[in-house]
Amino acid sequence: MSARTPVTLLAIAKEPVPGRVKTRLTPPCTPQEAAALADTLHTVLKAPARRRVLALDGTPGPWLPPGYDVVAQSSGGLDERIAAAFAHCDGLTLLVGMDTPHLTADMIAGVGRDGHDAWSGPAADGGFRALGLADPARAGALVRGVPISTARTGAIQRDRLTEAGLAVADLPVLRDVDTAAAAVEAAARCARGSSSAAVLNSPVEVAR
Repeated sequence: MSARTPVTLLAIAKEPVPGRVKTRLTPPCTPQEAAALADTLHTVLKAPARRRVLALDGTPGPWLPPGYDVVAQSSGGLDERIAAAFAHCDGLTLLVGMDTPHLTADMIAGVGRDGHDAWSGPAADGGFRALGLADPARAGALVRGVPISTARTGAIQRDRLTEAGLAVADLPVLRDVDTAAAAVEAAARCARGSSSAAVLNSPVEVAR
């Protein structure tokens, strides 16, 4: 692939309604603080992309920065929702997880410049926090049926890619922020002044 290969950046999220999202961060965060962790969407805006797509469960609001094509999130398990979200994209597409506010634009920018067919971004808990496909039309066969929320989810998903004959590049491991303990680790990696850094300071202070 050319260094100029355009990338579509894809995210899947729920509308950040307090008490409905990031509930494992409460306590020590309040429901309002937990729902405010939307820095990933702003990070994606800083990375070069041909298009940015958000598969949303809910309604857009002031929390959503401009620059996204919003599509309705499908029903079903997460594997089904991921496959359906990729169906809204064409050309090289990178799915970025919403649980990593310490993600940086530099971690995204290199995707598509190395001649691979797929990109696997593992999460420290055994899941995956990013998935890139040069041909998103193959997502259904590659993603559906992968067990979600297990210590082997990321490895199984990567195996799916290699078993399909794809050349896979590995992205840096990041820890999902879904508990107060994970927030303690991630807070130190967030950009100073970001909303996630401010919000994550709450569980950091509690843990000290």
